[in-house]
Amino acid sequence: MTGTFWRTELPTAWGRFTALFASRGLARLWFPGAAPARFGTAESSSPPADFPRADPARWKAQTEAALTRALRGAPPETLPPLDWPLGGTPFQVSVWRALLRIPPGRPTTYGALAARLGRPGAARAVGGACGANPVPVLIPCHRVLAAGGGLGGFSAGREWKRRLLAVEAATDWPDCP
Repeated sequence: MTGTFWRTELPTAWGRFTALFASRGLARLWFPGAAPARFGTAESSSPPADFPRADPARWKAQTEAALTRALRGAPPETLPPLDWPLGGTPFQVSVWRALLRIPPGRPTTYGALAARLGRPGAARAVGGACGANPVPVLIPCHRVLAAGGGLGGFSAGREWKRRLLAVEAATDWPDCP
């Protein structure tokens, strides 16, 4: 990604998330305790003046509201503008868009999601796209499980995935070691 970026912290009951906004919207979201990557020298802690037609204060408020709802297990009423394609390949973006259609508390599997995308047999590629998700929680990759109901991986760690699924009352997945 190139351009000008604005980084800000989002306090939640689960800790401080870090958000990175680009000129078209939210570009990255990091979990509390994660070491956010830098995106070049054009990054500031306040909204840049050259964000065209942007409303950074509104974007931050929308992101905080959506994140707060998601951490309570409810779907966000609205998402902040997202800076699509968020650095992803066309396949990754198709997976991320499909993730937005998975309702809270209704997990699916990597294979089932691959089949829904018309790519049966691409479960590993779907898993890779989930792992590359730049806006976890809001783009709910935690709702995708391994075949047979196993938890599968998660970019922020399996404990975060367990917590997110538990808060969504997704109780029909087994505990995993």
